[in-house]
Amino acid sequence: MFDLTGRVALVTGAASGIGAEVAGALAARGAVVAGADLRADGVRGCGSAHRVDVADPDSARSCVQEVADTHGRLDVLVNSAGIALLAPALELGVQEWRRTLDVNLTGSWLMAQAAGRIMVQQGHGRIVNLASQAASSGLQEHAAYCASKAGINGLTRTLAVEWGPHGVTVNAVSPTVVLTALGREVWDNPAGDAHRAEIPARRFAEPAEIAAAVVYLASAEAAMVNGAELKVDGGFTAR
Repeated sequence: MFDLTGRVALVTGAASGIGAEVAGALAARGAVVAGADLRADGVRGCGSAHRVDVADPDSARSCVQEVADTHGRLDVLVNSAGIALLAPALELGVQEWRRTLDVNLTGSWLMAQAAGRIMVQQGHGRIVNLASQAASSGLQEHAAYCASKAGINGLTRTLAVEWGPHGVTVNAVSPTVVLTALGREVWDNPAGDAHRAEIPARRFAEPAEIAAAVVYLASAEAAMVNGAELKVDGGFTAR
């Protein structure tokens, strides 16, 4: 099950964190993985590495076309690139607000639009957007981040409706805190202890658990899953 042999997958944010874990998991299932990141020299273990600024329309389009030209097709897009600029809502600057939405929401849209053109034409494709538990829950100092991730879910549903008739599924994965290197650094403190206590599973997610959800949604076994938000949050948003 979940065999991706012969599929070409483009993963943004592939130089580190969840993106790197997803790229490795897709490759382990047989996919040819094109890793894209603002720091292309940091992409490891992929079939090809590409530089992309997802918030820039020309860069996004060029990256998708470069991957399609290099590998002859594009079957899977994983929008994993993202940032979190946190501050109390009364102190959050306009630049931080705009940058968060530009990368997290507009960047995912630009990549999906460019990939969608190819996938709709070829009659097959899988797009997986990284949302968050923050798409469904208000979190302290996360005004811009929560707004960007809630937007991801709205975008996901709309693209699923429009592109589903063409064999393209679009879904989202919403993790809790993920214990990447950055996640461990940010949440290894009393605030992290308090947040873990709010999660019914009483722990944060491992990167491999998020990657497994993405692999499923990219696979043939998930062909009837479209417009869904798969929450990998230990029950945080079930409360």
